[in-house]
Amino acid sequence: MIGIWYEMYISNPLDYIFRNTDPRGSLAANVGNSTVRCLSNLHLEKMLADRHTMSKTVRDEVSEKSNEWGYRLGSCYVRKVHFRDLEMIRQIESKVVNRLRQVTSAIKQDGANQVNIIRSTADKTAAVDFGKAATIRPKIVGETLRKISKDKDVATAMFDILETERIIERDIPIEMLPEGHDLLAQILASKREN
Repeated sequence: MIGIWYEMYISNPLDYIFRNTDPRGSLAANVGNSTVRCLSNLHLEKMLADRHTMSKTVRDEVSEKSNEWGYRLGSCYVRKVHFRDLEMIRQIESKVVNRLRQVTSAIKQDGANQVNIIRSTADKTAAVDFGKAATIRPKIVGETLRKISKDKDVATAMFDILETERIIERDIPIEMLPEGHDLLAQILASKREN
């Protein structure tokens, strides 16, 4: 079963009133017949998806006859389609599900492709920036060390701090010796005793 929606325009009021005793009934019959002829030649997929072609075909065919009676057919659309055959319904559902799967898969693939493009572009940009930083770093470090070495106290303090940080990071054991004693003499004395 098919529900058709259509609109009628009166083009000649005198002909509309006097030339046809039932203009609305005539229009409904003409639209119905033309729609059946038009739809019987269409594939189901096209009928469900492309309603504008059917609308134009029916409008052209019906308006030719209806102009004599003082009215024209405006837009005409398939509004509802009801299927009675259970096998046909099952096949349509199967096709719709398959199409949805294809569309979903295509959307996912397109999204993955876009993400890969963005990721590779970001990786390339990062690699270029890291490469630039690697080439600039020795120059910056060298200039900074040259400035630091001009002031002896600052240079000594900095290298002491760096040495202390390295000892702490590597967890190197530290042995404390009493101040003012000669370490070499103590070591030699302890060997003589043994």
